[in-house]
Amino acid sequence: MAEIGAAVLVFVILVAATGIGVWVRPLLPEEHKAHETVQLIQLVIGMLVTFAALVLGLMTASAKASFDTTSNDLRTYAADLIEFDTTLRQYGSDTDIGRSLLRQYTAAAIASTWPHEPVPSGDYPKDIGTQDNSQRLENVQLGDMLTAVGRELRRLHAQDPLQQRALDDALLQYRRVVDARWKIIEEAHSTISQPFFTTLTFWLGVIFLSFGLIAPRNTLALVTISLGAVSIASAIYVIVDLDTPFTGPIVVSSTPLRDALEHLRR
Repeated sequence: MAEIGAAVLVFVILVAATGIGVWVRPLLPEEHKAHETVQLIQLVIGMLVTFAALVLGLMTASAKASFDTTSNDLRTYAADLIEFDTTLRQYGSDTDIGRSLLRQYTAAAIASTWPHEPVPSGDYPKDIGTQDNSQRLENVQLGDMLTAVGRELRRLHAQDPLQQRALDDALLQYRRVVDARWKIIEEAHSTISQPFFTTLTFWLGVIFLSFGLIAPRNTLALVTISLGAVSIASAIYVIVDLDTPFTGPIVVSSTPLRDALEHLRR
């Protein structure tokens, strides 16, 4: 809901700034409405519009790049889980408990991270997510489930050099899975600087205040300014939504982890 709140807040600020400009204009002395003054205001508006457009473009590109990075890292994470399970299978039947825990962890991670999608079938904890963190991959119970896999792995005792090699590989791959999980958790957090976002909103407010000062007082002009405010607010909505890849309408696809779970069940 943060993306909706940010978009609505920006829209209200822009409309309010325009309204203030429209209200103040008739109160200004005539010398403040001179052609030279209007030209100066237009020049300042042009400068601010250029800055704001540049910043919005950079923020959109940065948010999209962050979203794509998280998506790619999730695919890598899914591949690491498959590779880890394959090594456990090669070790032998002694890893059946660890593999079962790994399947339960993967299914629970899907169910808690994408709570609005169909949950995977099978026997695993389905009530891990809470109202506050149900859409985050980070969860203490999920972490404990993955830790239990490592604990079972360290209890193994290789019977021959082949098993020892598989055990060494499995321990290395387990550490890779844990590292990949924490990397995704950190990438899921918002990276937008609140002071920077506040400054951008202030710039936009000044621009729309200036629009209200120089715009003709007719319906078409006000509708055009309102559509501009809606467009800016929608851009803010997309930026904030992309910056939080596991919340909102635009989320990272769960398909890689679901494909990994199918491989783990074979």
